[in-house]
Amino acid sequence: MPIAGLKGASKSMHNPATLNTTLRPLTYADPMYQLLRDGNIAEFNRRRTAGEGCDLTHCDLRNLDLRGMDGGGLDFSHCYFRTTNLRGVDFSKSRLEGASLNAAKISGAYFPVELAAEEIALSVEHGTRMRYKT
Repeated sequence: MPIAGLKGASKSMHNPATLNTTLRPLTYADPMYQLLRDGNIAEFNRRRTAGEGCDLTHCDLRNLDLRGMDGGGLDFSHCYFRTTNLRGVDFSKSRLEGASLNAAKISGAYFPVELAAEEIALSVEHGTRMRYKT
């Protein structure tokens, strides 16, 4: 069923001119984000080591290969990692609250101790947003 035909869809979704803009993924102008989107992990890591900062909260990181990324100390709160390859990434000092890992490849990834294994598993299996233990 087309989205415009869903019960409760807004009237703007019935207009084909606005349908495309309504469903497009968000883009983000941060140059460090663009390096990740472009698959340039080595340059991302080099710039981080040189002290360049970045804001990766609420980012669309779907379908990327982030193996080898230095994720230490970064805030990935509310990021979307659907089907992203995160194998071996060390998130132990990163912030991941509200992030979704639906169908991500996470073998060998290291997660913060504040995230329960059940939260991670639910996120990978069902796409739920991860919540930190209190």
